[in-house]
Amino acid sequence: MKILVVDDEKDIEDLFLQRFRREIRKGEVDFVFAHSGESALDYLHEHESEAVLILSDINMPGMTGLELLRKIRLNYKKPPPVVMMVTAYGDDENRTKADEYGANDFLTKPIDFKDLKEKLNLA
Repeated sequence: MKILVVDDEKDIEDLFLQRFRREIRKGEVDFVFAHSGESALDYLHEHESEAVLILSDINMPGMTGLELLRKIRLNYKKPPPVVMMVTAYGDDENRTKADEYGANDFLTKPIDFKDLKEKLNLA
């Protein structure tokens, strides 16, 4: 399963690679990282049907995760990727917007990796 992680925090890459090292070694998951909404769209444009799941932070400089989600839903319909929004703020406004724009799930930081693996059927 190809997973595109979109987050402006550079250390998120090391965290995901560490927490999923066993699944990566087994070939169950393959991660790609983008550090902005713009770079995520560039990746999706070049690899349109490759990403099965997108984990996107909401609060990023430039294009927010919610703006990214809206663009993904408008432009990538076949196959539509699963998009999970991730934020440090579990406020109702962000959750409502994420639902409105078509998010498949909503996770809060710090990410509970055990819960995430269960959602991905990797537990």
